[in-house]
Amino acid sequence: MRRLRGQERAITGNRQTSWAFADAFVAEDEALRWARDRALEAGLRSVSSGTGAALRLLAAAVDAKAVAEIGTGTGVSGIHLLHGMRPDGVLTTVDSDPECQQFARQAFRAAGFAGNRARFIPGRALEVLPRLADGGYDLVFCDGDRLECLDYLAESLRLLRPGGLVCFEGVFADGRTVDSAAQPAEVQRLRELLRAVRESRVLVPSLLPVGDGLLCAARRG
Repeated sequence: MRRLRGQERAITGNRQTSWAFADAFVAEDEALRWARDRALEAGLRSVSSGTGAALRLLAAAVDAKAVAEIGTGTGVSGIHLLHGMRPDGVLTTVDSDPECQQFARQAFRAAGFAGNRARFIPGRALEVLPRLADGGYDLVFCDGDRLECLDYLAESLRLLRPGGLVCFEGVFADGRTVDSAAQPAEVQRLRELLRAVRESRVLVPSLLPVGDGLLCAARRG
């Protein structure tokens, strides 16, 4: 039994090392590091390097020309998305904090993206999203208010073209989503989101163990 426990510790340690290696596999440039520093100063949580790399890959996989982002932050996720999108692609990014969006503008410019590659819309997501075009987006990335995640899902299904992707950041909630202890309303809402995506007949889902959990789903044709 003692030897088995040692093996279990070794396996756990190897997995943690492997996850850390995977998360840092795609190197981040100076513009991304600058955006991360601004997020830290503002008390915001940015997507991990691994999550950013996954978003970059997914945007490239669907040859994304139009992406909608809920939660601009200081531009970390937006830079990754833009790197994966087509050279003529446009990122529409929504955030209730115009000051953060100004940081994101600077970060995008420092990363070498022309001003017309991003459309910044200040305001609450659920007030802005209904104004966006039905079926006009290849990918929708959601990193906003967890209490509104089911509403984001409903809007995303309207916004996405057939074959498009919807992604939700932070669905692990630092491990609380799978914790049997009593949890706050936002964690309960994430559980409802996971169940709704998994049981949907119009979505093909996958839950990626990067960062704090990236829930992805493709919209069927």
